[in-house]
Amino acid sequence: MEATERGEIDRLMVFMPPRHGKSEKTTKRFPAWYLGRNPKHQVISASYNSDLATDFGREVKGIISSPEYGDVFGNVGLRQDSRAADRMNTNHGGAYFAVGVGTATTGRGAHLAIIDDPFKDREDADSETQREKVWNWYRSTLFTRLMPGGAIVLVQTRWHEDDLAGRLLEQDGRVEDGGEWTVLELPALDENGKALWPEWYDEAALLRIKNTVGPREWSALYQQKPQPDEGTFFKRDWFNTWDKLPALRYYGTSDYAVTDGGGDYTVHRVWGISPSGDIFRVDGWRGQTASDEWIERKLDLIAKYKPLCWFGEGGVIQKAVEPMLKRRMRERNVHCRLEWLSSVADKPTRARSFQAMAATGRVHFEPGADISEFLVFPAGKHDDDVDTASLIGRAIDQAHPAIVAAQKHKQRRDGYWPQEQADNDWMTV
Repeated sequence: MEATERGEIDRLMVFMPPRHGKSEKTTKRFPAWYLGRNPKHQVISASYNSDLATDFGREVKGIISSPEYGDVFGNVGLRQDSRAADRMNTNHGGAYFAVGVGTATTGRGAHLAIIDDPFKDREDADSETQREKVWNWYRSTLFTRLMPGGAIVLVQTRWHEDDLAGRLLEQDGRVEDGGEWTVLELPALDENGKALWPEWYDEAALLRIKNTVGPREWSALYQQKPQPDEGTFFKRDWFNTWDKLPALRYYGTSDYAVTDGGGDYTVHRVWGISPSGDIFRVDGWRGQTASDEWIERKLDLIAKYKPLCWFGEGGVIQKAVEPMLKRRMRERNVHCRLEWLSSVADKPTRARSFQAMAATGRVHFEPGADISEFLVFPAGKHDDDVDTASLIGRAIDQAHPAIVAAQKHKQRRDGYWPQEQADNDWMTV
């Protein structure tokens, strides 16, 4: 922070655990000290709502108004006619503004902008709508108030891979990698198990917290990693790898994206269900392309595997996708039954069925499969592959007619499906 005041750093992130003094240092004392050294400058301090921001402003006001402050900074103080906790002016023409994330800052500039925990809690951080709201506020409101040469300090605990810090690091990068942001990352326990602040939270106290809050909260809030490496919603050791495929009934699932070259991915997956009810991920395609490209790749998979049914998410995307998809099916003479499952509840709820199947060892992925998206779910930036898995899980769990009809046929004792039955399934399901 001293380097930021000197102008050596203009983009600083500070990741620290709860109750370790991050707000005390960065949001209460730092802006008061900064104005003492730069009494003509303007400071904007933002937090997840206006009430908390005003509380921080009240602390800053108390520091600047104290006799000790005058002992350090001489004649720097607050103007008598401007001492509100959310807006105060120095007697040298500088100013301090406390704002809530999402509120307007029109007419105010910032030589220094401080953002302290833009998300209130886990629910806020897990909400894609709220994350988008914070991102849009940062780009269109706060960033536009920055004075030439101004600095931004973002201090927070890491809730989610796609939180404000995550998006900024993806866009701008870290200084050590040639990017813009200097990152001070302070986990509660370092890689050697040493506590960050042993006088206040020693190793025993932190391990007790870890056992109480659970692995996801511990990893994100205390270790500054939004998701532990071993996974929480999905565990790494749940996923089996197949070497040779048994006889299977094939199905497909797709999660569609509407942005070409950015945003989410369109993902197609081909799944096989064995006579014993195990699920095998057999093939697929993933990309950020225009619709004409991913429609062709989907039809390629249909032509290759002749799945009994292909599942997608119902709603707005169905209305946009289905007409184009059916038209190309007719043109290419490649056909498959299409079913659209209703978009109910939230994504973790929709993934519960597949989670249960994976937890019982019934899920098998192709050799070399990348399961990282599953391990960080639901805190990851992308969840498109998880969405495709959720669809096959829901279709099986809800006994969708396209699944049940195929299961009514008897299997031979050797576990293989008679060719006659397979042909009938393809024609009648």
